[in-house]
Amino acid sequence: MVKRNDDLCIITIRELMEHKEPPKQNLGIPEYQRPYKWSPQSVLTLINDIFTAFKNNMLEYRIGTVVLHNTPTQLNIVDGQQRLTTLSILFFAISELGNNIRKLPSSLLNAKYNELSSEAIVRNLSVIRKRLLDFEKQELEDYSNYLLDHCTVVKIVTKDEQEAFQFFDSQNSRGKALAPHDLLKSYHLREMNDESESLKIDIVNTWESTKQSELENLFADNLFPLIRWYKNKDGLNYSINQIDVFKGIKKSNNYNFSIYNKASNLYVEKFNYEGLYELASSKALNQFQLTQPLIAGSRFFKYTQYYLNLYKTLEKRIFHSFNAEEIIQSGSGDTYIYNLFINILMFYVDRFNINSLTESRLLFFYKWAYSLRVCMKAVYRESINKYARGKSERLNSGLNLFSVISDMQDPMELDTIILDIVSEDTFKNSKVNTERYQKVFEKISSEGNI
Repeated sequence: MVKRNDDLCIITIRELMEHKEPPKQNLGIPEYQRPYKWSPQSVLTLINDIFTAFKNNMLEYRIGTVVLHNTPTQLNIVDGQQRLTTLSILFFAISELGNNIRKLPSSLLNAKYNELSSEAIVRNLSVIRKRLLDFEKQELEDYSNYLLDHCTVVKIVTKDEQEAFQFFDSQNSRGKALAPHDLLKSYHLREMNDESESLKIDIVNTWESTKQSELENLFADNLFPLIRWYKNKDGLNYSINQIDVFKGIKKSNNYNFSIYNKASNLYVEKFNYEGLYELASSKALNQFQLTQPLIAGSRFFKYTQYYLNLYKTLEKRIFHSFNAEEIIQSGSGDTYIYNLFINILMFYVDRFNINSLTESRLLFFYKWAYSLRVCMKAVYRESINKYARGKSERLNSGLNLFSVISDMQDPMELDTIILDIVSEDTFKNSKVNTERYQKVFEKISSEGNI
């Protein structure tokens, strides 16, 4: 029999967290650790992800990696404190609910926490208590056992504190490569647990063959702002903390809205697969809409590819219709304006279709986006964020064009919107480089088609 290497192994949560003799094998939190500060959203995500794995009868659900420093008195947590503290809070809350559920490992809560950590623990305990009210008694006991015996971590133990921190740094440096879109890839692949391996391989190959910078920019500069702006929400600072907006509807979600969206996706797929659109003398139906939730799993990858292709199609259209002096990209402000322009085109075409984007409407959107450029010396992300939501005091105040388009039933409604005009005096007095943006000003001042 091969002896397990206890310093590097995969172990269950029960093995990791239950009290042991001698005590030096128990977990502890060193004083130098950063405060516990997981948000309620992160806590609920962990609980719900484990619940989904439990309901799907997954034999193992990997929670992550834990790096430990072996001291004479205990195993100090170097990496993994946030998750393990959250699990301790969860176990404490479960133990409160009844005598039939035996004492669960929550000894980490006996550690000394500062005020910030204590506040976060109390807040998250309240959130967890409320979530646990949704469980039936037997279901909660089964869930607890699943968490202890089927949820695992990779355990790394070292006797050298410096080495422990090197492991920690190594984990984090690798983590830097895990951009938000990488985390989304992993999430949606997990949602494909009942799909064939060949399909997963094809999806991964397509994903990895796409330039990662294109994927990163698509989510940060296009998709995230778009699905926020039309709701009058902030579209700035996309990060791993905002990826929930792209997790979509899980297969296990059986609420009315999710059943409707899943059914509509299945209908469109069947319609296209069987070629029924040919009988209707039409094209294959598009199953994605920025104003509708996506379905978790394989459809996320189709969704991503669809909008990446739409971006590239519109980019070709832009450079076919405008010259370099009209689409200036010499600085960060120019890039922000360009992204605003292509975003409004994406949102409009997504709502209607590419054929409805006539030359006059293309010019309308150009005027709306580039008018901001010629009346501001410096354009920042926040400038774009305000303007997109109709909150700019400088121009088109009160006009959230994304929100307006989301309510439109016919593209002709766009033709009734009147934009603010940037006068020549405003252009010259704005301290903008008038020579550089002269052609832009002339274009937004023109009448008719391009």
